[in-house]
Amino acid sequence: MRCASAYVFLPGGFGTLDEFSEVLVLMQTGKSARVPCILMHAPFWRGLLQWMRERLVGEKMINPQDMEMVQVIDEPERVVEAIFKALRTSELPTARCEREILLNL
Repeated sequence: MRCASAYVFLPGGFGTLDEFSEVLVLMQTGKSARVPCILMHAPFWRGLLQWMRERLVGEKMINPQDMEMVQVIDEPERVVEAIFKALRTSELPTARCEREILLNL
């Protein structure tokens, strides 16, 4: 996980939710770089995200800014664009040569 440039989650079960939660915790606590965390298929995630806003943010268990770690993007082309945009503009801990390789895929 610490070498990932992005995370893309598709609808899934407990394992998917476990990994999604783990990624958010590691980014929130600064143990992992803040990289794109993208959820695909908005209807699947809508209820969970609403619950997170109402309960976790609403009851001050997380900061409202923490929800900014998550993007919902349904179109594969837009997912790729979001990842490349993050690679171009972020301070990810990658070597310049590695970043150039990733940007030229």
